[in-house]
Amino acid sequence: MKKVVLTAMMIAMSVGMNAQTVQRQVVEEGGTGPFKSEVVGDASCTGFTVYRPQNLKEVVAKQGALPVIVYANGACFNNNVEMRLLLSEVASYGYVAAAIGPYDEADVMAQWRGVLKSAYPETKGDVIMANGEKILPMTAEEKKAQQEAQAKQREQAAKNAKKNKKQQQPAAPQFSTYPKMLLEVLDWLIDQNATPGSEYYHCLALDHVAAMGQSCGGAQVLGVAHDPRIKTCVMLNSGIGDMEMMGTTKEKLKNLHTPMFYMIGGPGDIAYANAQKDYERIADNIPVVMLNSKDGHSGTYYEKHGGNYAKAVVKWLDWQLKGQVGQSALFLDDEYLKMKFPEWQGVRKNF
Repeated sequence: MKKVVLTAMMIAMSVGMNAQTVQRQVVEEGGTGPFKSEVVGDASCTGFTVYRPQNLKEVVAKQGALPVIVYANGACFNNNVEMRLLLSEVASYGYVAAAIGPYDEADVMAQWRGVLKSAYPETKGDVIMANGEKILPMTAEEKKAQQEAQAKQREQAAKNAKKNKKQQQPAAPQFSTYPKMLLEVLDWLIDQNATPGSEYYHCLALDHVAAMGQSCGGAQVLGVAHDPRIKTCVMLNSGIGDMEMMGTTKEKLKNLHTPMFYMIGGPGDIAYANAQKDYERIADNIPVVMLNSKDGHSGTYYEKHGGNYAKAVVKWLDWQLKGQVGQSALFLDDEYLKMKFPEWQGVRKNF
């Protein structure tokens, strides 16, 4: 709870302060889009990381104000490094993305190596990371050792619980992030866009805003999707189903008012069943598309430039936020989907 209060205080203190980039890095040569991207940390918004085109003012002078994305992390972590390849790639196509979590120069590949080793998607073949490293599935011996270790942990936990039965149990750890952070950073961007002297002054198209989240971050997106400033939502390997997470339940689906895009990793994705339930429950007046790959819960975020998931996200945002109707083919044309991504399956309704 202290972390949550501290984050809120940092955001509150930033009101009225001009954006000030104090940290900067370029990932994968700035992406494959027409505008090379960068990752920045800002002294006036230390709880977030911004992904944006380099030479922002020059890009805006040529192309006009840029659409905005507010992003929530998998596991509702206060760190966005695992999605750095995808967010950097999306920014290179002319977007400003503000992601929950302070600026961090951690090794992206080191982050993903452990994730992939422990959750190798059985539906996927070779897993090749952006640095060319091949990740192999766990061997039978490794799986057995992992299962034995987990069994010992459960046994020890049961013993500890029995031993401490009469003692007061410690409170469950609190998440260090919360859904409203997506709206708080949007407020910050709105303030910066209106403040002369800010790096973002008149740079942002604030009538073109997307909320995007992966896994638990998707629950945070649903928690704020009612906000009229949000024009579309992107749910990556996420779905609420019958769960309750971050204060979000299936009841939040009734508050949707914008087109929805679910990008799911197929039956091997732990979010698959929940996403299917969401799709069925979303009201008949809300356009929704769901694409399913065979990549499991980890998608293709560890692949070069965020892999095919990044390509799909860019196409959706170009369609929904920039009005590029030609990008809609991936979501509305089954033949086009089959041609571009033959192993993917797609469904849609209310278009």
